[in-house]
Amino acid sequence: MKKPLILVTNDDGITAPGLRSLIGYMKEIGDVVVVAPDSPQSGKGHAITIDNTLFSAKLVVDKEKGAPLEYSCSGTPADCVKLALQELLDRKPDICVSGINHGSNSSINVIYSGTMSAAIEAGIEGIPAIGFSLCDYNWDADFSAAEKFIKSIVKKALKNGIPKGVVLNVNIPQAKKDDIKGIKICRQAKANWKEKFDKRTSPAGRDYYWLTGEFLLLDKGEDTDEWALANNYISVVPTQFDLTAHHAIQGLNEWGLN
Repeated sequence: MKKPLILVTNDDGITAPGLRSLIGYMKEIGDVVVVAPDSPQSGKGHAITIDNTLFSAKLVVDKEKGAPLEYSCSGTPADCVKLALQELLDRKPDICVSGINHGSNSSINVIYSGTMSAAIEAGIEGIPAIGFSLCDYNWDADFSAAEKFIKSIVKKALKNGIPKGVVLNVNIPQAKKDDIKGIKICRQAKANWKEKFDKRTSPAGRDYYWLTGEFLLLDKGEDTDEWALANNYISVVPTQFDLTAHHAIQGLNEWGLN
């Protein structure tokens, strides 16, 4: 039997330590092909490149025998998956894993996440997909604490399948290996960002801004991803890309918009 083909991507760029860790874990499960941005693409959401050309290059990052095939892409995370599926792979992957992101993609952050958008793009194409994120923004963050959990989740997804139209959003607490209590299946916590802009003036006299902000958790539920992470559990949120608010259809029909 063929080993499962695993497409690995991310948004932090092809040299990011989180990606390199994920590649190492996936090599123990199946045949790996990597297609990732050639530079950091954090916060790009589901953007795609339509106003410029895309470039891709085959890379030799790992010189060990049997190292996975790797490609860099000049575009966004979603571009990487599109290019992989349409041009670079010779067969459909059995699963797509994205990450491991440097920083949380829990709660409302999923909306802005390039990591999750790459996974969602694969899901749209009917490929089981999972986004992995670690709640540590440091470039030299320790990803090894969650290794066994990441492998377990991917193996279970390959064995059992992921429901059609669903992509898994997995977030890992910043904790030592022995302090991670396990995995919780959660809902997305209600939260938002209170944005602030740091206004400055360039030497040429032109105003410019740096975006900052404060994360506001508006949810006290103990079944959310934020609660799980705060209590040293890995959160798994089944995320759908059908954005229809089905519960609102009947009420809108009562407006009499005909």
